[in-house]
Amino acid sequence: MATLADIRARLQAQETRQSGSNTGGDNAIFAHWNIQENESTTLRFLPDGDTSNTFFWAERQMIRLPFQGIKGDVNSKPLTVQVPCMEMWEPIGSCPILTEVRPWFKDSSLEDMGRKYWKKRSYVFQGFVRENPIREDATPDNPIRRFIMGPQLFNIIKASLMDPEMEELPTDSTAGLDFRITKTTKGGYADYSTSKWSRKESPLSAEEQTAIDTHGLFNLNDYLPKKPSETELAIIKQMFEESVDGKPYDAEKFGAYYRPAGVSAPQKSTSIPAPITTAAPVVEAVAAPVVEAVAAPVVEAVAAPVVEAAPVVEAAPVVEAAPVATTSAKKADDILAMIRDRQAK
Repeated sequence: MATLADIRARLQAQETRQSGSNTGGDNAIFAHWNIQENESTTLRFLPDGDTSNTFFWAERQMIRLPFQGIKGDVNSKPLTVQVPCMEMWEPIGSCPILTEVRPWFKDSSLEDMGRKYWKKRSYVFQGFVRENPIREDATPDNPIRRFIMGPQLFNIIKASLMDPEMEELPTDSTAGLDFRITKTTKGGYADYSTSKWSRKESPLSAEEQTAIDTHGLFNLNDYLPKKPSETELAIIKQMFEESVDGKPYDAEKFGAYYRPAGVSAPQKSTSIPAPITTAAPVVEAVAAPVVEAVAAPVVEAVAAPVVEAAPVVEAAPVVEAAPVATTSAKKADDILAMIRDRQAK
């Protein structure tokens, strides 16, 4: 198990790099975002079952692709398909969507469009729910739950880990700490900024230790999306282009790879030429159920058949503004052509 010093060193290394530069349906997710305003819930985090993971969390990076509807269905409504960002596994520059989008931030008229297609981060944790104000219809037999945290809560957790006054890992079985999530509102939006660690150590109870011995710990990486193959990357790139061009979602073309909830896989899908032609498992996606302190009304989670994560919109990268001779009122179907034309010059 990693020590607190190991975690701090790795967090510091990540910050240095950044400054320079399978979901499951087992009902284990605890929807902390469903607590009422001014209510709190208390969690006790546990280590990752994968001992090679320095941290006690796993990071997800997803990109939301909005479509106006489904091709051939005049009654369909706007929908969103989530796809994994390759930068979750590979270095910066490996994601075909972000490679396309990064230059948009050099053009002030394209910044909003760039933010729409920028990756959203969320973090998977596990542990016990020690105080639960939510009336859940059903709880799993295994009391070890998984938690999906957005950037606001994650930054509170991370900042505390970097505090020299924290002397032990909060996941330690005897000297660990509870984490108290408190939900308030700020400007009409959900706000978790008053959440904090307990000041008092809290060892695992005999019942909790028995649950760990009986059920074991989750390997958090098992709850990240599958890394896309070259075929799937080709699909993701084409979906992105059609989303930007304002085209409807083509279930026959994309449904065997990535699709929104409620859309069935086609019996026979149109093949997309790519270096690898083996079929890939389907990754289903729905709109994110949680928004933490962003410019949108508070949205409470609604149960979805497959997707458990609640991605939260994060700030887009800061890029120097470049002079442009274009107006701010561009049609979506002109954006890709304009960007590519500018890069070719």
